[in-house]
This record gives sequence, C-alpha cells and structure tokens, in this order.
Amino acid sequence: MHKHIFTTVVLLPLLLDVSHAAQSWSVDQPPVAGGFSSEDSGTGAYLGVDIADISGDRLESLKLKEEAGVEITMVDQDAPAGKAGIKEHDVILTMNGAAIESKAQLQRMIHETPPGRLVTLGISRDGQPLTIKVQLADRRKEFSYMGPKAKDFHMEIPPIPNLPDFEMPSFVVVHSSVRSGLMVENITAQLGDFFGVKNGNGVLVRSVEKGSRGEQAGLRAGDVIVRVGDHSIHDTGDFTEALRSRTGTTVGVGVIRDKKEQTLTLTLPARRESGEMEEHSELDELDAATRAEATALADQEARLRPQMELASKELEKAAEDQCKALQSKQGKLREQLEQLRRQVQPQVEEELERGLQQEMRKFNDEMQGQGLDI
Repeated sequence: MHKHIFTTVVLLPLLLDVSHAAQSWSVDQPPVAGGFSSEDSGTGAYLGVDIADISGDRLESLKLKEEAGVEITMVDQDAPAGKAGIKEHDVILTMNGAAIESKAQLQRMIHETPPGRLVTLGISRDGQPLTIKVQLADRRKEFSYMGPKAKDFHMEIPPIPNLPDFEMPSFVVVHSSVRSGLMVENITAQLGDFFGVKNGNGVLVRSVEKGSRGEQAGLRAGDVIVRVGDHSIHDTGDFTEALRSRTGTTVGVGVIRDKKEQTLTLTLPARRESGEMEEHSELDELDAATRAEATALADQEARLRPQMELASKELEKAAEDQCKALQSKQGKLREQLEQLRRQVQPQVEEELERGLQQEMRKFNDEMQGQGLDI
C-alpha cells in the first residue's frame, strides 16, 4: 500500500508539469543537462563539446587533406571549451602532442585526464593550424546545485491553465485571376500576425499556376500581397479592383515574404482602346457549354451560401458549448487533484524523505546519455 502511494506522489507532479517538478525536487546529484558523459567510468573531466569522426565528404568543407582528427559539432559556451575560444567545426588533431584518430580515442583520453588539468589541443580551423590550452573542469562540480532537502519537500500541484481564447474558423473568400495565374484568399488577423502583416490586411497567395505571369513575376504560394501599384490591398475585392484600374502593361506588386516586404513586377496584357483588356478574359474563348456550366456553378454557390452561413453559426455554437463543458471538467479535475493531495500527503512524507533522493538519482542516471560527448 505504501509503495503504491509513494509511486503515485512521485509520478503525479511529473505528469502534470515536468518543468515544475524539476524545479521543486532538487537533489545533490547533477541535473539532466548538457555536459553528462555517456560513460560511467573515468575521472569526470569535462571539456564541453560534441564531437564526430571525420568522414570523406567533410574533408573539403573542413579544408582537411586527410581523414584525421575529430570535428566539433557543438560547443557549450559556459564550459571550458567555450571559454577557451573553441568553435563549432573546429577539428581537434592532437591532445598534448598525441595524434587524435577517432572520437572514441579522444573521449577515452579526456575521461582518463584528472579534472583541473591543463591540456593542449592542436586544432585546424578553416585549414589553419591553432594551438589552444584548455583547463578541464570537473563535470560533477560543473553541474551540481543546491536545493531543499527531502524533509522540506511540499507537494504542489500546479494550476491547470484555462483554455486560451480562440477565433472560430470562417469561410475564406477565394479569388482566381485567369490573367495573372494567381489564386488568392482573404486572411484573418491571426494569420496576418503569423505572416508578419498587421491587422490581417492583404491577400494570401494560395497557389500560382505553373508558367503563368504570376510565376514569371516571382510570386509564390504563401506570399501575402499588400500593395498593387499605388493601391493598398485589404481583401480580394481590393486586389481585383487594383488589377482592373492599373495603367500600362506592368504593375509593381508589394508582397510580404518571410515577414519582409519586397516589390515584384507583374506583367499583364495591354488594354484595348475600349478600356477592356487585350486578353479580355480567357473565358471569352470558352465554348457555350462551358460558360453555361460556369453560370450554373455560380447559381449553385448562391443557393448554398445561406446553408454555409447557418452551418458556420451552428459550428460556432457547438464549439462554445464544448468549451464550456471542458472548462467544467477542468474545475472538477482541480477539485479531485486537490482532494487527492490532501489525502496522500500526510501518509508519504516519511517515506518520501527516505526515497526521494534515490528515485531522482536513478532518473538522472538513466538520462545521463543525452548530454554532450566530453
């Protein structure tokens, strides 16, 4: 019975909030962090790097003549390596004059060296030889920290946060430009923030037809068009009107890409004297049957629009009801967890004091292989 209670109390906070538990349960063992060696033997000397054997396909990038040494793939800037000026993609060729042939050899040499010892590393950086002296640290001292003793432990169940506010999805308005080869749609304020556009202004390029004028101009799916010529674009209506009211055969299109604005030049067909475009519309070339089918589709869309709006309202109401039900369940869960905490805490304090350090030490031992190599 006591064993089950102890296991419940140890695991419950971990499942609810691992980071909270890690802060509350401090022990006199190193934390699970970068810097643990994957080897249990050795002196505990610590350099603070990840390393990899040199392969043939890395010789040119590292400006090496032969497959010798080990490449540094990560550096802990707070460790001896970072403080000594060692950088990523440096190649360690020697240690104290001994040639390094493999990752395993260097790991063994580091682990066999006492902490605090000053070692000399021969390094190749971009093909240039360097000599760097590094004083190895003691891994256990490097990562040890003080925390409350087990007898001072108080189990705290972190509060369950309320659900964040969210916007109900709405039906997007999609606009297809035959002449430009672009399919664009309106965006919401949230999508605007994601793409780097304020207040959801602009239209999102949903797709670009291969070989079209839009593709030739450099437009891509995922761009947000915010300007056409001198016209600011807020929605698909603005986009259509800006293309119609343009003058000349080219127009500057301002787009947001990777949250940065740039201007692309879109070339469109010239206008007729009547004011219509030279390529009035590729729809003019369609046969009567196709035009009739397009008209029928437009009529069908008009008939379905009320049903779509009704479905949107019903979906919004269902989401609100589900949100309320979930919040109610959250409240009940908090009450149950608080009741469980009051019931089990008096029974486990004595056992927790004896077993907490042992359990956390075992947990740290299992996770030690996830840190830096040496």
